This record gives sequence, structure tokens and C-alpha cells, in this order.
Amino acid sequence: MEGIKKAYPAYLNILDGKKKPEFQIAKQKGILDKKIKQVEKILGSCELCERKCKVNRLAGELGVCKVGITPKIFGAYTHMGEEAELIPSATLFFSGCTMKCDYCQNAPDSMSPEHGNEWFEEDIAKWIEQKFKEGCRNVNFVGGDPTPYLFNMLKALKLCGADTPVVWNSNAYYSEKTAEILKDIVDVYLLDFRYFKEGCARRLSDAKNYPKAAMRNLLGASKDAELLIRLLLMPGHIGCDAKPILKWIKENLGGWARVNLLAQYHPSWHAKKHVELSRRLTHIEYQEVVDYAKDIGLKNLC
Repeated sequence: MEGIKKAYPAYLNILDGKKKPEFQIAKQKGILDKKIKQVEKILGSCELCERKCKVNRLAGELGVCKVGITPKIFGAYTHMGEEAELIPSATLFFSGCTMKCDYCQNAPDSMSPEHGNEWFEEDIAKWIEQKFKEGCRNVNFVGGDPTPYLFNMLKALKLCGADTPVVWNSNAYYSEKTAEILKDIVDVYLLDFRYFKEGCARRLSDAKNYPKAAMRNLLGASKDAELLIRLLLMPGHIGCDAKPILKWIKENLGGWARVNLLAQYHPSWHAKKHVELSRRLTHIEYQEVVDYAKDIGLKNLC
């Protein structure tokens, strides 16, 4: 409990009714309207993710994510599989992703908007309000990845009357422009930190410049709001990615950074294209990472 209190004082205050969520404060101040206009302008030459395709999505052009301007959602439900402090979580799974992970556990639904159902911002707002009434502790925007849908997310929040915290559940592969838009909107950043080595990111996820983008966005998130970091432990990537990531977290975010070491990897989608990913993580490998994290001084593991 000590770790949760240290990680989320503002989030807990929102849950206790002592504080308004950031998006409601931004709405009252007129900041949310300005951000919606800023994102709409960006869509004319899209740079929401680190790829910076610069396609005109307003004119129907599509970038790598293939996302247009209408929300496409492949899952919407009260999620009980998140970290304990977040559940029950009203979770929206958007179709389409900025990364192309060969081992994606939500593929193919997560990969392409064609797998999602069309929602309108009014539908999203009403759904969030209903889930809030049912006792959900937050609204959780995920995917795929929520980054291509930032415009729709902000418009839905403008219509939403629920005082619910906003969780931005992302692969951390978003641009500086998106990071700036997210300020004063997000209450909890739930960010993956997947790779430390550029070569691994390119080979497994076609994600050029991923380590640099993730580091930049984790540092920014830690200053902007409250942060929970997820590290998916994958066989064959303990020494090149997992351990260096944990060392970076300790050195840059401190020993009380909230980190979830995920052990549920299993070969999915096109994982068997890569020899090292063709098996599950072993308990010995998982324990090795846990012991390493504790040895270097990370105190807030979940």
C-alpha cells in the first residue's frame, strides 16, 4: 500500500472526491477546446506518433496505423485484468496501432481499424458516464494504441460529465506534439517500456527510434502526472532489453518508480518468425529479473 500511495496521491484524491480529474479542470478553463483545435491541425499533416507520417488524415489519407478520423473500437468493457490500483477499469480498446509487434497478443483486432466497430464521440462519452456510475475507477484508453485516436478521445472527454480519472495506456511511441497535448488531460500514464536496444525494436516491432521516444515520454509523463511502467518480459531479451530498462528507470525515475514486470508472454500472432520468441518465459527468467530489480534498488514493483 505504501508504494501505491507514493505513486498516485493525485489519483487517489480524485477517487476520494477531493480533486477533479485533469480533463474536467482543463474543460472549465477552456484548455480542452484549445487542445482539440491543436490536434485537428496536426491531423492535416499527422505527427501524432513517432513515425510522423505527415499524411493528411482530414482528407482521408492513411499512414502506417491506417486510422482515419472516426473511432474504431474492438473492445469496451469493465476490465479486471489491470493493476490492482486501477481496477475495475472502464477500458476502451481502439483498433489500429503505431507499432507492428510480431508477437502482439491482441492481434489481429489491435492491428487494423477494419477490425473495429464504429463509435461516435457521443457514444464514448455516454459509455464512460455509465461505467463511472457502475463503479469503475477510471477510463482507460488503450488499443492497439490510443495515440492515433487522440482527437476523438479529447472530443469525447469534452462531452463527458463523469469525474473519472483518465488513464493513457500506451506503448510510449508517441511524438513530442502528442506529449504536449496530453499535459493537463491525463491523470495516470500507463506506459510500456518495451525495448532498450534499437535493433530489437526495429526487428520485432518495426519501430524505428523506439528507445529514444520511450525514454523521452516516460520522463515527460513522470513530470506531468502519475506514472505506471509496464515491462513485458520476453525470452531472449532479458539481457539486451529488460535489465538495461530497469537500470535506466532506477537512474532516471528513482527507486520508487511504479513498475509492473509482466510475465504472461506467450507466442502469439507472428512470434514464431523469431526463434527466441517461440516459447514462453520461464519462471527462472522471471525471477532473475525480479531479483535484479530489487538488487538495484527498485522498491515499487507490482
